[in-house]
Amino acid sequence: MNLLYYGDNLDVLRRHVKDETIDLVYLDPPFKSNQDYNVLFAEQDGARSASQFKAFEDTWEWNQASAAMYEEVVESGGKVSDVMQAFRRFLGTNDLLAYLTMMAPRLVELRRVLTRNGSIYLHCDPTASHYLKLLMDAIFLPVCFKNEIIWQRTNAHNSARQYGRIHDTLLFYVKGDGYCWNDVTTSFSPQQLKRYVKTKMGACTPAKT
Repeated sequence: MNLLYYGDNLDVLRRHVKDETIDLVYLDPPFKSNQDYNVLFAEQDGARSASQFKAFEDTWEWNQASAAMYEEVVESGGKVSDVMQAFRRFLGTNDLLAYLTMMAPRLVELRRVLTRNGSIYLHCDPTASHYLKLLMDAIFLPVCFKNEIIWQRTNAHNSARQYGRIHDTLLFYVKGDGYCWNDVTTSFSPQQLKRYVKTKMGACTPAKT
């Protein structure tokens, strides 16, 4: 309980997490957005420490390491192997394939550790969300896909040549039909209630405009 692992999540999953022991997974991996991310340490007074290091670079490139990982995934066989080979034929050996190659074995391990009633939410961006959806379909099966959730991050900032990139995507998959689901509801706003009037029978009908 309340155990935090620090390290490569693929290594941690394989070495420390047993089969079917996790009920819920939310992962927010680095996006294929060509940005660098840093871990900043804070002093006790809350100020940023001068000690800073780059945790990872969100810039993936095809190299010997990604090629070796790709071969490992392909040699494992099955639908994941099929979709990765299709990606390579379509994309070639480029940075996007390197990113998908990094994601594939981690998603496979996450399915392994999920309980039969477990759920997983993959947070990504439109740069690669459509490829990740195909990869998730190969790992979890298309029938296990429940929702694509669109999260608007900010107001529109359109450039001269395209619409603003203002949303992230969450892919919601389950491992089995018995997954836990809690209905999320909110009260009607006063504006919403004004749209309805009570009849003599007590039922509500849309107000005339």
